[in-house]
Amino acid sequence: MQIFKNIWDFFQNQVLAMKWLNDLIGRALTALGLDITGRWAGSLQFFFYDVIKITVLLCTLIFIISYIQSFFPPERSKKILGRFRGIGANIIAALLGTVTPFCSCSSIPLFIGFTSAGLPVGVTFSFLISSPMVDLGSLVLLMSIFGARVAVIYVVFGLVIAVLGGTLIEKMKMERYVESFILTAGSVDIDSPELTVRERLIYAKEQMVNTFKKVFPYVLIGVGVGAVIHNWIPEDWIVTVLGNKNPFGVVLATLIGVPMYADIFGTIPIAEALFAKGAQLGSVLSFMMAVTTLSLPSMIMLRKAVKPKLLALFIAICTVGIILVGYLFNALQPLIA
Repeated sequence: MQIFKNIWDFFQNQVLAMKWLNDLIGRALTALGLDITGRWAGSLQFFFYDVIKITVLLCTLIFIISYIQSFFPPERSKKILGRFRGIGANIIAALLGTVTPFCSCSSIPLFIGFTSAGLPVGVTFSFLISSPMVDLGSLVLLMSIFGARVAVIYVVFGLVIAVLGGTLIEKMKMERYVESFILTAGSVDIDSPELTVRERLIYAKEQMVNTFKKVFPYVLIGVGVGAVIHNWIPEDWIVTVLGNKNPFGVVLATLIGVPMYADIFGTIPIAEALFAKGAQLGSVLSFMMAVTTLSLPSMIMLRKAVKPKLLALFIAICTVGIILVGYLFNALQPLIA
C-alpha cells in the first residue's frame, strides 16, 4: 500500500503540480541575482510557473478531451440523450457536459441545438450547468492544486447541482419560457460520418489550437491576478474576508465571481493564490464555480434563448447550489484538504 501511495504522491506533486518546475524557475531567477523571497521576484516565479504549468496541462487536456468529444458530435449526443427519460436523462446530460467545451459561452450554442432538437428543457439545462462547471479539465487541474479528494468531491457536487437543477426546471414545466424561435427551429437528423483515427487526431489538434488561442489571454490575466494576491495582498486581509472568521465568505466569493468572465484555466491561479493566503476551501471553490457557470457574457447570450423568468430561475438555482456546496466544503475542509 505504501508503494502505491508513493507512486500517487509522485504523480500528484511532480506530474500534475510540477513542483520540479517551480524549483527550476526559482533557481533560474536566483541565478540572475533575484531574491525569490521578495515580492517582485516571488511574483515572477509564481507567474512563470503557473503560466507554463497551466499551458502544458491545458494543451494536453484539450487534445485528449477533444479526441473523446469527436465520438460525440451533436447528432449522436442528441440520440444518446433521447434514449433516456426522467432523472436518468438529466444524469446522462450532466455527464455528457464533462466532455464538452470549457466555458459557459461555448456551451450555450450546444444547449440551443439540443433544445431545438426537441430534448426536454430540464435535460438541456443539466447539460448547460455541468458543461462549464465540471469538465474533465477541472478535475485534473484541481487535482494538481488541491489533491484528488477535493477534485473528485468538487466534480460530484457540480454534477449534483446540474442534475437537481435540471430536474427542478423540468418539474416546474418551464418550456413556455424558452424563446419561440428555438422551440420551432427543429433540427436536421443527419448521421455524422465515421472518422478515422487520423481525422480524429487532426480534429483534436485543431480544437486544441483554437481553444488555446481563446483561453490563453484569460490564463495570463488569471495568473497575473494570482501573482498579485500571492505576493502583494496581506494574508490577514484574505483571512478576514474569505477565511473562517467571516461566516458570509462563501456568499461574498460567489457574488464576486458571478459578473466575471473566465474559464477553469483562468480561475485556477486565482483560487490557488487565495487558498495559499488563508481563504477557506469552500469560498475558493464557490468563487470558481460562479465564475465558470454564471459569467455575465454567458448570461447575456442565454437571455437570447430564454425568457427572463427562466433565466432568473437558472441563476437562482446555480447560485444557491454553489453557495451550499461552498459551505459543505468548509465543513469538510479539515477532513479532505
